[in-house]
Amino acid sequence: MGAENGGMSTTTSPLTSPRLTQPRAVEQLIAGQATSDGAGVKLTRVLTHHLQERLDPYLMLDAFGSDNPDDYIAGFPDHPHRGFETVTYMIAGRMLHRDSAGHEGLLQNGGVQWMTAGRGVIHSEIPQQEAGVMEGFQLWLNLPSGRKMAAPWYRDFQNADLPQFTTEGGAQVTVIAGSSHGVTGAVTREVTEPLYLDIHLSAGTHFAQALPTTHNAFIYVYRGEVTVAGQTVPAQRMALLANDPASDGVVIAASADAKVLLIAGKPLREPIVQYGPFVMNSQQEIYEAIADFRAGRLGEQA
Repeated sequence: MGAENGGMSTTTSPLTSPRLTQPRAVEQLIAGQATSDGAGVKLTRVLTHHLQERLDPYLMLDAFGSDNPDDYIAGFPDHPHRGFETVTYMIAGRMLHRDSAGHEGLLQNGGVQWMTAGRGVIHSEIPQQEAGVMEGFQLWLNLPSGRKMAAPWYRDFQNADLPQFTTEGGAQVTVIAGSSHGVTGAVTREVTEPLYLDIHLSAGTHFAQALPTTHNAFIYVYRGEVTVAGQTVPAQRMALLANDPASDGVVIAASADAKVLLIAGKPLREPIVQYGPFVMNSQQEIYEAIADFRAGRLGEQA
């Protein structure tokens, strides 16, 4: 299934960037859709349902951020999941996770929570603050058909646990998943091969990342703006990176200070059938998930 890589630390010596000959271009810019989820948490759904096949193995990316507690205070009370993984990255704020498999963890500034729902889990995510900024992202990563009914799995990582490095050009990078510049992230997965980087760029710097031609990839700019292959990508925009069979990676340049997520993965090329918090490969499997949830079987401990 992959691995968790614990005990990571910051790499202080600058790392040499890969030399790319044909970086990917931007295929499309996407603004996302304002919506709410849970008990009324306001957010922007950046990766929406209609992009699931194009950005396979990713199913959803939500961005949330507000200094108004009314926008987040009610959080996400108990709700089920089956058939995929959730990756929550908290830029600022404190949120408590509890689930039916007995896992509990406090997600706070710069930390990551990685949960594999597998055959089913019921969990809650409740803010542990009454004021201040809460900002972060939740990414849904699909599971291959053979792993959709696996046992639930959970890990949380504080910011100090996440591998970080600085490139020779001054880009500061946190490796949540996958590998970059020889630094292996907090989590790896063998089938979907997810890459999840948080990249901080100062004005006049750039970041280069090699990418397999077989992988789907996108960036999301959450501070400032960047340029990819001559295309400006402003704040609060996702850029789909073109799948050019001759390309070898991506170069992200910043004319002013910027912060950007780079996410890539190997497509599963399997049927995607979603009904709310259940993502399976067939309608029959969705019916079974609903029946298990209604009967109280979803989320039972093994």
